[in-house]
Amino acid sequence: QSYFLHALGQEQLAATLFPVGELPKPEVRRIAREAGLPSHAKKDSTGICFIGERDIREFLGRYIPARPGVIQTPDGAEIGEHQGAWYYTLGQRGGLGIGGRRDSSGEPWYVVGKDVPRNILYAVQGGASDWLLSRRLMASAPNWVAGSAPAATFRSLAKVRYRQPDQACTVFVEGQVCRVEFDEPQRAVTPGQSVVFYDGEVCLGGGVIECSDAPFGGWAQQSGANPERTTENVHA
Repeated sequence: QSYFLHALGQEQLAATLFPVGELPKPEVRRIAREAGLPSHAKKDSTGICFIGERDIREFLGRYIPARPGVIQTPDGAEIGEHQGAWYYTLGQRGGLGIGGRRDSSGEPWYVVGKDVPRNILYAVQGGASDWLLSRRLMASAPNWVAGSAPAATFRSLAKVRYRQPDQACTVFVEGQVCRVEFDEPQRAVTPGQSVVFYDGEVCLGGGVIECSDAPFGGWAQQSGANPERTTENVHA
């Protein structure tokens, strides 16, 4: 759970207890069973905690009107229609409604980019596509659990999504922005999600992902780099 708690500081942590923080979930369930608590057999939740098991698009549709737009390949070919770019996330496979194309290889389609202002969704076939890969990201509003960053530049382990295995990286702290360079390409780094840094099991803090150097990751706009969209950068 430290991935979700990385934004806490010393003031909050000083008044916080984690009574089962050192115990694996099976052990917690065993203790609950021996104590006669009915929750010991409760299934793990798979939905977003504040909306339950409801479909995320159905939930968002109650507050955000549908706005149909086109689905394109990176070279501009129109291959379908969506109901609003905000309903989709990078790397998403299901719910695109693309199929039966004669020029298709038959592989599943994946979201590789979103242009929300223009309401365009970009998709390619194949989940291992280089269009989803990036080596660098920039994050804003970093929070350091100890009160300050370990150093202006430091080696770290990082996660860009919940339950992701630790990824080795170098972190460059530049005021209220962090630049992160990974040792290995990362799949579907998503703006708006959190990147969280670790020293072993110790959570150092994290920030909000603003962009990545994936072809549709927005790196050029944020960093002033060459804006040409290419997959070559992930293999550099």
